[in-house]
Amino acid sequence: MRKPIIAGNWKMHKTVAEGVAFINAVKNEVEGTDVEALICAPYTLLPSLVEAAKGTSVKIGAQNMHFEDKGAFTGEVSADMLLDIGVTHVIIGHSERRQYFGETNETVNKKAHKALQKGLTPIVCCGETLEQREAGETKSHCKVQIEEAFTGIAAADAPKVVIAYEPIWAIGTGKTASSQDANDVIAFIREVLVGLYGDAVSEEVRIQYGGSVKPANVEEIMNESDIDGALVGGASLEPSDFLQLVNF
Repeated sequence: MRKPIIAGNWKMHKTVAEGVAFINAVKNEVEGTDVEALICAPYTLLPSLVEAAKGTSVKIGAQNMHFEDKGAFTGEVSADMLLDIGVTHVIIGHSERRQYFGETNETVNKKAHKALQKGLTPIVCCGETLEQREAGETKSHCKVQIEEAFTGIAAADAPKVVIAYEPIWAIGTGKTASSQDANDVIAFIREVLVGLYGDAVSEEVRIQYGGSVKPANVEEIMNESDIDGALVGGASLEPSDFLQLVNF
């Protein structure tokens, strides 16, 4: 049985004080649930959030990392740096990283390998643009993204990866793929994994949906057969909203 994972992606929001207040407001409320609760925050907040969440089931993740261990990469952060402060997860290949910062399938693959090597849980993102969707290219596009992201990743490591399917046209727009459409694409992604690793491994991999998920629609989304969680942007910024998401 795959454990659902609800991850908040705060993007470029919150000061340290605001982030700590958020963790203090939610950490006791998520205890005892059957859901993995995760907050992915800006780098500056991570040490304080890890400390605030210590001893609770709330996990703290980063929004990006570099694939090299060290070097002349101004502005970048390594896996070892994240591990050093107690981070457990890292988002890789978010569409905003691809769109604004030159992320490619190749760098996603390198980062996924590095995260697994170091013991971090990578959340690998995939998803199509509106133009690709209207052209009927959703599945073919996601297939290439997943196949290239998982290149060289061993079958034993594949279940350690979380996949987030995020149709780009639904991120921050208020538009959401219908729960049935989202489940259809996620079921297809699982079939891609079957082709790479076989049925048993495919059934172990958790696949989230992301794209304007909010308290009003999370229950419907999570009731679908192949959706194992949600990667949530704006609706994860308020403690009350995040708790409603976790307690779908």
